[in-house]
Amino acid sequence: MADMDTYDYANFNRQAGANVETVGMDKSKIITDTIMKINPEASVKNFHEGISIKNLDEFLKDVDVYIDSLDIFALDIRRAVFKRCRELGIPAITAAPMGMGTAMLIFTASSMSFEDYFCFVDAKPFNTDAEIKQIFEDNILRFIIGVSPSMQQRHYLMDNTRVNIMAEKVPSVCPSISLSAGVLCTNVIKLVLKRGELIQAPRGLHFDAYRNCLIKTWRPFGNKNPIQRWMFNKIKTLLKQQGN
Repeated sequence: MADMDTYDYANFNRQAGANVETVGMDKSKIITDTIMKINPEASVKNFHEGISIKNLDEFLKDVDVYIDSLDIFALDIRRAVFKRCRELGIPAITAAPMGMGTAMLIFTASSMSFEDYFCFVDAKPFNTDAEIKQIFEDNILRFIIGVSPSMQQRHYLMDNTRVNIMAEKVPSVCPSISLSAGVLCTNVIKLVLKRGELIQAPRGLHFDAYRNCLIKTWRPFGNKNPIQRWMFNKIKTLLKQQGN
């Protein structure tokens, strides 16, 4: 487990262990203590400093499945983790909270790779600071539309001003977190036991409890798919209008 953050009031709506008494305390320590109280025989290896290129191999040592729970904006280290998982043959799964639902993707040695699916663009040494910032923002957008190709949450979002991707301002509610955890854990069981059908990239799954709707997505070529390109341009235009 890796988490270098401490609890704050903003975590109360969705994070296990978050309450008035734990504000300012290390999240990883609180969760470790909780796990040990549930099962004193559990073995928890804690990376208090978080994941980095230096400790990545140590973090992934003897791992059966990698569960992605990195911050949406921690794109560089996320790319490094998924790349190393593929090299080591470790299945990697992400289930993002989207509105009042969750969107899931699984990457394995036999699936489309994380990089091929999301089609990120790398900044060049000659790029200006403004260009580098724009490339980063575009990559965050590529990640969001890649994880959630159906974008079901757009149908009932009441106040668009509450979403400002470039200011790292995205709302979340407890139901979507719980759904994400349930979908994640169920598929981890299937991966570990090698039992049951897996939906692997470029296929994904998006369940929205508010809309009572389950959509199984399929995006051949990932974000190079014409549908994804259209969505990228549309959302980028909307964000630009919002900024104005």
